[in-house]
Amino acid sequence: MADGFDKIQKLPDPVPGCPNFRRVPGFKVYCCGQPTIAGFENVLNKVCGDIYPKDGPIIWFNLRQEPNVYVNGDPICARPPNKIGEYAELGAITRDIQKANEEEFLKVCEKRKTENGGKLKAVDINKKELEIEVKELKSLSQVIEGLKEKFPGLVHWRVPVCNSAAPLAADFDNICKTLVGTAINTPVIINDQVGLSRATTGCVVACLFKEFQISASFEGLVETVPGINASLLKTDRYVMNPEKDTLFRGEFEVVKTLVSTLKDGAAAKNECDKVIDKNGTPKTGGTGIKQLRENIAESKLSYEIMDDAAQAFLKMKIMDNIHKYFFMIAFTAYMREAAEVAKNAGTDEEKAKNGLTGGKISTPADQLKLPKTFVLYMEEHSGLRNIVEEGKGKLQWERDIPAAALTNLESLAASDFKANLGKIIHDIYQTAHTMFADMPQGDHKKRAKYRFASKTLMRILPNNLKGEVEALIEKKSITLDLYEILGQCTWGQGIKA
Repeated sequence: MADGFDKIQKLPDPVPGCPNFRRVPGFKVYCCGQPTIAGFENVLNKVCGDIYPKDGPIIWFNLRQEPNVYVNGDPICARPPNKIGEYAELGAITRDIQKANEEEFLKVCEKRKTENGGKLKAVDINKKELEIEVKELKSLSQVIEGLKEKFPGLVHWRVPVCNSAAPLAADFDNICKTLVGTAINTPVIINDQVGLSRATTGCVVACLFKEFQISASFEGLVETVPGINASLLKTDRYVMNPEKDTLFRGEFEVVKTLVSTLKDGAAAKNECDKVIDKNGTPKTGGTGIKQLRENIAESKLSYEIMDDAAQAFLKMKIMDNIHKYFFMIAFTAYMREAAEVAKNAGTDEEKAKNGLTGGKISTPADQLKLPKTFVLYMEEHSGLRNIVEEGKGKLQWERDIPAAALTNLESLAASDFKANLGKIIHDIYQTAHTMFADMPQGDHKKRAKYRFASKTLMRILPNNLKGEVEALIEKKSITLDLYEILGQCTWGQGIKA
């Protein structure tokens, strides 16, 4: 599948050949989609600018699960037929698997090019067939090796992750291992196909590592300077707009449980939220396209207007993203714990080398080590896994009908359903009008009210009618649709499919 497509660029000021390139405000961390060969060089030149040396260390993470080759300088990826134009949730793909898949993909492309007279057939994200005359064919690894001629300090590392689901604890560790030993000003670039979910997730992790470096290296040092307000460097004082809805503030029940379970959990959530906002859209202080926490809330608001099949998919995506947010907060707590160890519990050698007057340690950022892995941290806090598995689905998936309204409808249905049918429908819609008053006028609101009316009518049907309708729905003769249910309950009785 061709990676590029019309309207892939969502942001202003594009970098030629690299979709949705941007810098995270306050961090030397950059996010983008899969570049062309020319786009790689354009990005690296922009990141270095006139100040940072082109032979200096530059870290580039690729968070894609699918392997890439470059045909005439443009990226093409290998995907299963059912994942064309879909989210690339390919399962337990490791770096080694992805590297091996890339090598195999290159061999397949070479073979097909030879068999097809120097041409390759591919599809775009809309499954439109393409035929490309191949002038140049390279693997991603070959492209990176070519870039190292001009940028010898470039380190390209694959950390394949899913689109919606949380990265594995080992994925967090792989990013951290690569960043250990780098300086505060070392550029970190992270890409997926478009520069959306996976790359944004990676950027949040990289920024949290940079926060660890800042906290561990500079907070103790600042405290030794007379007249300096050390609280200015505190990263956990972030306050979200209290006017926002609780969902947009990330106050899910499972997150509240996490915050109360973790040591200093509220501070970890505050710091994580700050970084998530910096990696979000301009309205939350970022430069990006999507914001993890608010994306969950927006998906939840969309849930109630979807049909059943779409709801099943969206529900899984929402729970996956809550799982990811949960892990992000836990990872923040892990990083904060590591910073405290670096400042206060170093070896005698570290104290002698980097000790400060007040007893704290200020280790240069590029000399910082992590005392344990995130995998080990999660093993020590193994109860967190049960908390998130049991709690990520605990949302109010449907709006509750007011008790008085439900009692009224049930009474009307029980006394004489057919005679009261007109009033029943009127009262259902009157209730819906009140319940969905917060939604703006338009198709979404109409659809939400219609779905509510369909489900509510089904809920209050007399038992003899309900059994008949449920049987027809199960046989797929009708659907859970207001007019189809009404039709069956009025002139369609006795029809058994």
